[in-house]
Amino acid sequence: MSSTFNKIFAGLLLSSGLIASTGCVGITQGVNLGPFGVPIPISPYFQDAEENQFNNHERYERVPIIGPTTAGGPVVALDPPSDDEVMQALEKARPVRGGIPLLWEKQRDDVQIVKEKIADYVDPPRFIPLIGMASLHHAHYKCTIYCKERVINGWPIPYTQEDNEVVEVVYIDHNHFHMCGNPDTGASSLY
Repeated sequence: MSSTFNKIFAGLLLSSGLIASTGCVGITQGVNLGPFGVPIPISPYFQDAEENQFNNHERYERVPIIGPTTAGGPVVALDPPSDDEVMQALEKARPVRGGIPLLWEKQRDDVQIVKEKIADYVDPPRFIPLIGMASLHHAHYKCTIYCKERVINGWPIPYTQEDNEVVEVVYIDHNHFHMCGNPDTGASSLY
């Protein structure tokens, strides 16, 4: 009976030593989340949607503040919309993502983008909180997208529809502020 007890005791001692030597189980330093510490996998579709939302906010949904315009000089808008911005706007209007592979998919090929400036004007100066006196510069663009579109349906009867002459129009507004007068940006203040 003592040999069985010794074997059980040695087994428990060995197993407790193995468990204590791993980094995942046992006493941890810092916050222990318990069962919530186990990573939960998410679908790549949702991860891609979150990344696209963040990129759109970071790149296109902010209004830049530019220094004052010179007297008598031309007031020209910033760069026209990029191809990525045009495709993101088209994706919001007519989405392609979200198809179910082998059941229903939509594809765009041979994309050509034509950008036209349709308006470029500056509002009169006014007081904007957190900026000061500024005028808002508007630039409106009409972006025409020419592409081929393919819709693949796999259920219940597999078929493919192709449209080789798809024309989509997207209107994009670029707005930015011009500071007015002699702005105090705080960069060269002397105390």
